Amino acid sequence: MGLGFSTESKSSGDIIPIVKWDAKAGDMIRVDREQDASGAWIKNEEEISFPCKFVADLDAIEVGWLSFDSGAPDFRMVRIGEEMPERPSAGHKNAFRLRIYNKEMGLREFSHSAKTVLRKMDELHNQFEAERGANAGKAPVIEIEGTEPVRINTPQGELRFKVPNWKIAAWVDKPDEMSGAPAPAADVPVDMPASEEDLF
Repeated sequence: MGLGFSTESKSSGDIIPIVKWDAKAGDMIRVDREQDASGAWIKNEEEISFPCKFVADLDAIEVGWLSFDSGAPDFRMVRIGEEMPERPSAGHKNAFRLRIYNKEMGLREFSHSAKTVLRKMDELHNQFEAERGANAGKAPVIEIEGTEPVRINTPQGELRFKVPNWKIAAWVDKPDEMSGAPAPAADVPVDMPASEEDLF
């Protein structure tokens, strides 16, 4: 793959919220955490409608390993081009992580470890590499027009997933909100289809 999917890096800074992709339903979901009257943290999820556009910091995309075995995301990531870390455990899957932004949702972190989604990110990154020379100093605007079905034959029968139908639609100046080092995402477990994680 173009992303080269394994020396561990840690990022610092303010915690940023996430968006997640449900590979079973084909939903992109923004996740926000708010405190209720008692001070307890509540997770709110809102589906993002398609088509949608956002700026992606593909210059700073991270690749490596991700596990949810502890109930929370355990990232072992490096910037693309750096030596991949060793796989920490059998529960860690190849993954990517990057920051995305638009005015409606603000700065978010987006990551995934399902191979169906990794393949689509690899294709997107190939387009990024092909076009970046003609767009020096710019960041790509990603447009998700909808979803594409992916069918996988398994001993248990056919499984169906949905991946983002996305492309680079434009190039813009990187938003000020993306300046500085990447920040870790909020400690919010991401619900992944167990069947896909086990198969891929």
